[in-house]
Amino acid sequence: MRQSFKAAVFQAVRWSGLTPALRKIFAGRAAILMFHEVQRDFRSELMTGTSEDLFEYSLKWLRHEGWEIVSLETCLERLANDSQPRRYAVVTFDDGYRDNVSTALPILERNNAPFTVYVPTGAPTRTLQSWWLGLREVLRSRDTVTIDAMDIRFSCPDLNSKASAMSKVAKWVHEDYNRAELLAPTFRNAGVSLSALNDVYFLDERELQGLAQHPLASIGGHTDSHPALACLDAASARAEMAGNRSYLENLLQNPVRHFAYPYGTPGACDTREERLAEEVGFSTAVTTRHGQVSDRKPNPLALPRIGVGGQFDTKLAFEARMNGIQSAMHGLLGLS
Repeated sequence: MRQSFKAAVFQAVRWSGLTPALRKIFAGRAAILMFHEVQRDFRSELMTGTSEDLFEYSLKWLRHEGWEIVSLETCLERLANDSQPRRYAVVTFDDGYRDNVSTALPILERNNAPFTVYVPTGAPTRTLQSWWLGLREVLRSRDTVTIDAMDIRFSCPDLNSKASAMSKVAKWVHEDYNRAELLAPTFRNAGVSLSALNDVYFLDERELQGLAQHPLASIGGHTDSHPALACLDAASARAEMAGNRSYLENLLQNPVRHFAYPYGTPGACDTREERLAEEVGFSTAVTTRHGQVSDRKPNPLALPRIGVGGQFDTKLAFEARMNGIQSAMHGLLGLS
């Protein structure tokens, strides 16, 4: 019901002619877009990433609407120095999925769109405790799934119910990031290997080296093991960042200056993590806090992003976020 109401509001604003006015008031000068997987078979992956169709539409729409797609460094430089009312978009991907190359890269090339991929050490080394991949595999392969740690049994015979279960368990984990470890018995009982899933879904070291040589690509850090940094003591959090930066620089033989906080929510990163990121040597860091960039000189170590994808995302909703309509709804109607 909530999604239907929001869609109705978006559609009404589009046809009312109010979009230019709302854009002027609520939209920023720049937007950093956040993607994870770009999926050819979106439904069979339980609608957990971004569909290939929506990804391509988003880039074409940006070009059509006059947004200039630039690198993160270029975006921040132009915001600081360019007084003209130009609008900039930055494309980012978290985690380093194989489909960022196989599916997304040809689309990025057609649109001449620079992009950054934030990679945790554990993805190419296959050591990442990628609980989200394990959960998806368990749900895809079974019609009934018991999550002992939640004391819940899901009946999920079709893709929609599986996607719903995925969303509920993920929300439970995001309420307390330490809960991710409690899913291990579920994976073990189902015979699901996270290492094997890492091998299927993430770029390996050789592939990552190849991607780093692409003229449109930049590689950023994303910690060693993808923890919620705020849940760690300062020394451990710093080691996660520094170890990842060192690993990537040694592997790629290039400086790594950009960083994405795992999870990226206020509960996963705050001012302490900003300070640590600067100490380690990162010049920018992105969060998952929703928003566009409005200031000429935003905090480069706590940049907001606009997520694209998921079960309920649509072309209309994407346009509404980019035009500031969703921000207007949040401010005027209290809807996020």
